[in-house]
Amino acid sequence: MALGDRRYMSQSQTQARAGEYDEGLRKYMLGVYNYMTVAMVITGVLAYLTSTSAALQQMIFGTPLAWVVMLAPLGFVFFLSARVHKMSASAAQITFWLFAAAMGLSLSSIFLSYSLPSITKIFFITAGAFAGLSLVGYTTKKDLSGMGSFLMMGLIGIIIAMVVNFFLQSPAMQWVISVVGVLIFAGLTAYDTQQIKNMYYAADSGEVATKKSIMGALRLYLDFLNLFLFLLQLFGNRN
Repeated sequence: MALGDRRYMSQSQTQARAGEYDEGLRKYMLGVYNYMTVAMVITGVLAYLTSTSAALQQMIFGTPLAWVVMLAPLGFVFFLSARVHKMSASAAQITFWLFAAAMGLSLSSIFLSYSLPSITKIFFITAGAFAGLSLVGYTTKKDLSGMGSFLMMGLIGIIIAMVVNFFLQSPAMQWVISVVGVLIFAGLTAYDTQQIKNMYYAADSGEVATKKSIMGALRLYLDFLNLFLFLLQLFGNRN
């Protein structure tokens, strides 16, 4: 009887720990998505407001400051990736918000290049696709780590092709780049979601967990943004 009681207590403790783990994982992933959503709001609002100001547009894109604005988001990504472990959680958050703001300034030109209804439509299409792909990455039992190398090679190829086409200005090549870009970032959305989920296994409490959430949000933010931009190039209506 005592043995049976011990087995029952052991099963109850295991179930309780599993329940605590599931709840902790949900809170962790919710934090990642919340950071990403707030960053998207900052980027979108600032991009739209900047596009409505002729003075700001002239100051940013009519001067050498344009290069600073275009390269600043990339600088923030490298800085945050290299220094996040040495930063406080609050400093990491501020850097992430500054990155989102810099990206908003950089992307303000899309409101001049594409119609607002087109941008809105593509945004919601991207949001739906992203949600589905991220859900796949979160729920699938299949290990997606094998996709990582393939997707990174594809990403490097896309970057090289974009640099080449910057000089060639080939519409056909741009179309191919956009199609392949959509496929790559669709795969990265599922892959990164699973990787971020797996990070929870080694997640610590307090500031370390917060910084891991911020870095996870950065990865998903970049996946969403690039998926949106490639879809916009394929299906957006230009002004």
